[in-house]
Amino acid sequence: MITFETERLIMRPLSESDTDNYFDMMGNPNVMNPVPVKTMNRAESDAHLADLLKLDHKGSKKIWAIDIKGGEKFIGLCAILKNDENDDELGYRFRERYWGVGYGTEATIGLIDLAFNTLGLEMIAADVNTANPRSMKILDKFLSPVREFFNEEGNCTDRRYHLRKEDWSK
Repeated sequence: MITFETERLIMRPLSESDTDNYFDMMGNPNVMNPVPVKTMNRAESDAHLADLLKLDHKGSKKIWAIDIKGGEKFIGLCAILKNDENDDELGYRFRERYWGVGYGTEATIGLIDLAFNTLGLEMIAADVNTANPRSMKILDKFLSPVREFFNEEGNCTDRRYHLRKEDWSK
């Protein structure tokens, strides 16, 4: 199973011990509404985490817990998934108390490096709700906006970003 690091963070496989912190994130409307995804109650959150624990990372869905090196466990999660156009898409979500200190930017850099230098991908995408300015600010640093579209599932307008391997330089 792939584990990777950035300067301050460790991205590692999810664990049953993440249950309480996972619910702290998935049950928080301040975290979930900008996505937009409905908040989960405890039973839904536990079941969702149990489903994620079954992933083997050999398929198209790769999801990691994010820990602070030498510190707090499970401050959020990050992923490489497939979007509706079958593009590899990066994603991240953090518990609210860890917002605003650069972890989103750092995790994004780590995911891009992983995608291009370890997984051998040629292009990475990302979608963000245009009502989520914090995530848009992160993605604007590294990826190029391609288009905006109405996301029926989320009932919102999303902006899609792309980054090609040849355009990536840290």
